[in-house]
Amino acid sequence: MQHRTTHLTLFATIALACLIVAQLIGYLVNTRIPENSTVIINSLVHFTHIRNHGGVFGMLQGSGWLFALISALLLIGVTLFLALGKDLQRYEYVCFGFIVGGGASNVLDRFVYGSVIDFIDIQHIPYWNYVFNTADMMVHVGIWPMLLLGIFSGTWDKKAGSTG
Repeated sequence: MQHRTTHLTLFATIALACLIVAQLIGYLVNTRIPENSTVIINSLVHFTHIRNHGGVFGMLQGSGWLFALISALLLIGVTLFLALGKDLQRYEYVCFGFIVGGGASNVLDRFVYGSVIDFIDIQHIPYWNYVFNTADMMVHVGIWPMLLLGIFSGTWDKKAGSTG
Protein backbone atom coordinates (compact mmCIF):
# COMPACT_ATOMS: atom_id res chain seq x y z
CA MET A 1 0.00 0.00 0.00
CA GLN A 2 2.87 2.35 0.82
CA HIS A 3 4.38 1.82 -2.65
CA ARG A 4 1.03 2.58 -4.27
CA THR A 5 0.66 5.85 -2.33
CA THR A 6 4.23 6.84 -3.19
CA HIS A 7 3.68 5.95 -6.84
CA LEU A 8 0.40 7.87 -7.05
CA THR A 9 2.03 10.89 -5.40
CA LEU A 10 4.87 10.71 -7.92
CA PHE A 11 2.36 10.45 -10.80
CA ALA A 12 0.31 13.41 -9.52
CA THR A 13 3.40 15.56 -8.90
CA ILE A 14 4.78 14.96 -12.39
CA ALA A 15 1.38 15.49 -14.03
CA LEU A 16 0.81 18.75 -12.15
CA ALA A 17 4.35 20.00 -12.87
CA CYS A 18 3.92 19.22 -16.59
CA LEU A 19 0.55 20.97 -16.64
CA ILE A 20 1.93 24.09 -14.94
CA VAL A 21 5.08 24.30 -17.09
CA ALA A 22 3.19 23.77 -20.36
CA GLN A 23 0.50 26.29 -19.41
CA LEU A 24 3.08 28.89 -18.36
CA ILE A 25 5.03 28.51 -21.60
CA GLY A 26 1.80 28.62 -23.63
CA TYR A 27 0.77 31.79 -21.80
CA LEU A 28 4.13 33.40 -22.56
CA VAL A 29 3.85 32.47 -26.24
CA ASN A 30 0.28 33.78 -26.35
CA THR A 31 1.20 37.11 -24.75
CA ARG A 32 4.62 37.69 -26.34
CA ILE A 33 4.46 36.30 -29.88
CA PRO A 34 1.64 37.58 -32.10
CA GLU A 35 -0.46 34.83 -33.65
CA ASN A 36 0.75 33.68 -37.09
CA SER A 37 4.18 35.24 -36.61
CA THR A 38 7.60 33.65 -36.18
CA VAL A 39 10.55 34.29 -33.90
CA ILE A 40 13.73 32.69 -35.25
CA ILE A 41 15.69 31.14 -32.40
CA ASN A 42 18.35 29.63 -34.69
CA SER A 43 18.46 27.96 -38.10
CA LEU A 44 16.91 24.78 -36.70
CA VAL A 45 14.31 26.07 -34.22
CA HIS A 46 11.69 28.73 -34.86
CA PHE A 47 8.84 29.74 -32.57
CA THR A 48 5.78 30.14 -34.81
CA HIS A 49 2.62 30.99 -32.87
CA ILE A 50 -0.31 29.20 -34.47
CA ARG A 51 -3.61 27.85 -33.19
CA ASN A 52 -4.72 24.28 -33.68
CA HIS A 53 -8.52 24.09 -33.73
CA GLY A 54 -8.42 20.40 -34.61
CA GLY A 55 -6.61 17.29 -33.47
CA VAL A 56 -3.18 15.78 -33.79
CA PHE A 57 -1.21 17.19 -36.74
CA GLY A 58 -4.07 19.66 -37.28
CA MET A 59 -6.53 17.01 -38.48
CA LEU A 60 -10.26 17.73 -38.43
CA GLN A 61 -9.95 21.48 -37.95
CA GLY A 62 -12.97 22.92 -36.16
CA SER A 63 -13.52 19.76 -34.11
CA GLY A 64 -11.44 20.82 -31.12
CA TRP A 65 -14.38 20.33 -28.75
CA LEU A 66 -14.54 16.66 -29.78
CA PHE A 67 -10.83 16.17 -29.12
CA ALA A 68 -11.14 17.98 -25.79
CA LEU A 69 -13.99 15.70 -24.72
CA ILE A 70 -12.30 12.48 -25.83
CA SER A 71 -8.98 13.55 -24.30
CA ALA A 72 -10.59 14.53 -20.99
CA LEU A 73 -12.35 11.15 -20.79
CA LEU A 74 -9.09 9.32 -21.58
CA LEU A 75 -7.18 11.30 -18.95
CA ILE A 76 -9.83 10.51 -16.35
CA GLY A 77 -9.72 6.85 -17.39
CA VAL A 78 -5.93 6.65 -17.07
CA THR A 79 -6.02 8.34 -13.67
CA LEU A 80 -8.73 5.95 -12.42
CA PHE A 81 -6.78 2.99 -13.81
CA LEU A 82 -3.71 4.08 -11.86
CA ALA A 83 -5.67 4.81 -8.68
CA LEU A 84 -7.86 1.71 -8.67
CA GLY A 85 -5.95 -0.89 -10.70
CA LYS A 86 -3.03 -3.04 -9.68
CA ASP A 87 0.19 -1.34 -8.64
CA LEU A 88 2.51 -0.83 -11.61
CA GLN A 89 6.23 -0.27 -11.94
CA ARG A 90 7.60 3.10 -10.83
CA TYR A 91 8.62 4.06 -14.38
CA GLU A 92 5.03 3.55 -15.54
CA TYR A 93 3.75 6.10 -13.02
CA VAL A 94 6.46 8.52 -14.17
CA CYS A 95 5.57 8.00 -17.84
CA PHE A 96 1.83 8.30 -17.18
CA GLY A 97 2.54 11.51 -15.23
CA PHE A 98 4.09 13.07 -18.34
CA ILE A 99 1.30 11.78 -20.59
CA VAL A 100 -1.53 12.98 -18.34
CA GLY A 101 0.14 16.33 -17.56
CA GLY A 102 0.78 17.10 -21.22
CA GLY A 103 -2.65 15.87 -22.27
CA ALA A 104 -4.34 17.90 -19.55
CA SER A 105 -2.52 21.02 -20.72
CA ASN A 106 -3.83 20.60 -24.26
CA VAL A 107 -7.36 20.00 -22.94
CA LEU A 108 -7.08 23.12 -20.77
CA ASP A 109 -5.88 25.12 -23.80
CA ARG A 110 -9.00 24.06 -25.69
CA PHE A 111 -11.27 25.16 -22.84
CA VAL A 112 -9.43 28.43 -22.10
CA TYR A 113 -8.46 29.57 -25.61
CA GLY A 114 -10.78 27.51 -27.81
CA SER A 115 -7.72 25.94 -29.44
CA VAL A 116 -4.28 24.58 -28.65
CA ILE A 117 -1.39 27.05 -28.75
CA ASP A 118 1.36 25.49 -30.89
CA PHE A 119 4.71 27.18 -31.44
CA ILE A 120 7.70 24.84 -31.73
CA ASP A 121 8.60 24.82 -35.41
CA ILE A 122 11.56 22.59 -36.31
CA GLN A 123 13.27 23.37 -39.62
CA HIS A 124 15.34 21.32 -42.10
CA ILE A 125 13.57 17.99 -41.58
CA PRO A 126 12.34 16.56 -44.90
CA TYR A 127 8.57 16.11 -45.09
CA TRP A 128 8.09 17.62 -41.61
CA ASN A 129 6.04 20.78 -41.49
CA TYR A 130 4.26 20.41 -38.16
CA VAL A 131 4.24 22.91 -35.33
CA PHE A 132 3.76 21.53 -31.83
CA ASN A 133 3.94 22.65 -28.20
CA THR A 134 5.51 21.81 -24.86
CA ALA A 135 2.56 19.65 -23.82
CA ASP A 136 2.97 17.52 -26.96
CA MET A 137 6.63 16.99 -26.08
CA MET A 138 5.67 15.92 -22.56
CA VAL A 139 3.22 13.36 -23.93
CA HIS A 140 6.03 11.95 -26.09
CA VAL A 141 8.44 11.95 -23.14
CA GLY A 142 5.93 9.65 -21.44
CA ILE A 143 4.88 7.46 -24.36
CA TRP A 144 8.23 6.52 -25.90
CA PRO A 145 10.04 5.19 -22.81
CA MET A 146 6.97 3.20 -21.81
CA LEU A 147 6.66 1.74 -25.29
CA LEU A 148 10.36 0.92 -25.61
CA LEU A 149 10.64 -0.52 -22.11
CA GLY A 150 7.55 -2.61 -22.76
CA ILE A 151 9.00 -3.98 -25.98
CA PHE A 152 12.56 -4.60 -24.84
CA SER A 153 11.91 -5.77 -21.28
CA GLY A 154 10.26 -8.94 -22.55
CA THR A 155 7.07 -8.16 -20.64
CA TRP A 156 4.89 -8.63 -23.70
CA ASP A 157 6.49 -12.01 -24.52
CA LYS A 158 5.89 -13.26 -20.97
CA LYS A 159 2.27 -12.13 -21.00
CA ALA A 160 1.66 -13.78 -24.37
CA GLY A 161 2.98 -17.10 -23.07
CA SER A 162 6.04 -17.12 -25.33
CA THR A 163 8.95 -19.27 -24.22
CA GLY A 164 11.39 -17.19 -26.39
